[in-house]
Formats: sequence, C-alpha cells, structure tokens
Amino acid sequence: MDKKDYKILFVCLGNICRSPMAEFIMKHKVAESGVADRFEIASAGTSDEERGNPVYPPARKMLYRHGISCDGKYSRQIVPEDYHYYDLIIGMDSSNISDMYYAFGGDPEGKIRLLLDYTGHSRNIADPWYTGDFQATWDDVNEGCDALLVDLGLI
Repeated sequence: MDKKDYKILFVCLGNICRSPMAEFIMKHKVAESGVADRFEIASAGTSDEERGNPVYPPARKMLYRHGISCDGKYSRQIVPEDYHYYDLIIGMDSSNISDMYYAFGGDPEGKIRLLLDYTGHSRNIADPWYTGDFQATWDDVNEGCDALLVDLGLI
C-alpha cells in the first residue's frame, strides 16, 4: 500500500453503529473531494462483544439512505498496534477516550481525540444502540467529519 498522508481510526464501543458510520461518511467525503488517495480510514471498537458482526442494520440503513455503502464491514476490537499505525484515533464519546487511554497505555503522541472536539463544541455523540436515534447520530458524525476535514485543511 502506498504511504497515505492521513491514517484515521474512528472508535466507539462495539464498532457496529457510530464508528462505522464515521468511517464510511469520511470515506465518502474524501472521495467526493477527490482526495481519497491521501487517506486510509478505518474503524474499531473498544469492546470485543460485537467482534465479527456486520454494521447494525439501522446504521447501515442510514448510510444507504445517503448513498453510502458499508458492505463488507465487520466489527473489530482495537489492538495496541493501532496506536502506532494510525495518525489520528478519534472516539465518539468520553468512555471511548478513557478506554483507548487504557488500551494504548496513554496518549504520548496526542493522537486520541473526541470527534466533536473538531466542531468547537466538544461533547459526546450519543450511542444510537441505546437511544434509537440514528438521525441524531448521523447529524453529529457528519458535522464532526466536516469539521475534521476543515481542521486538516481539505475543505
């Protein structure tokens, strides 16, 4: 694989709702912007409880509704090597951030961020597994991805 300018890992609890939504929204945005070749984008979960499962059907449906496919995506758990491989490791909520600090033994390179930190109003993205509000999750993730692209100087 060619060296990418940006290697980004999105992380949530189970890797079946929020982080795959972020992964595929971001992939879609960089493709539309003509810079997909500069990115490697993936997602993972802090927990292994959903490992190997596909994207949760309501999350998949929300992506499809916006013309975005997540076919072939299966949940995986973060591993310590992820910290060294990715340039940015972006969590969806403060629990994800805490879990990543634990799993990675801290954040000495300052790679771990909360997605909505990029929007200027830092807060958690609610887990639609519990809230059932996939539209609110879509809106937050979409806003966060746009703000991340602005932060990277790409839009």
